[in-house]
Amino acid sequence: MDEAGIGWIAAIIIGGVAGWLAEQFMKSNMGVFMNIILGIVGAIIANAILGIFGVALGGWLGYLIAGFIGACILIAVGRMLRR
Repeated sequence: MDEAGIGWIAAIIIGGVAGWLAEQFMKSNMGVFMNIILGIVGAIIANAILGIFGVALGGWLGYLIAGFIGACILIAVGRMLRR
């Protein structure tokens, strides 16, 4: 996060927005705290997965996209585990 100039406050804001977007896209019902967690953890997971394929997303928009993708993956995995 620090390489792209993203601090902790910005990570929380971007994570919350990414989590909320994923929540709306996946038609899920999470709270604000869970949206932030999903967005931040999702960005970490998505950046790791995309890094394997040689794709690097950086900056605010990159973390938002990665957070959205990762949060969608986490919601989908959570649904699979509940069934």
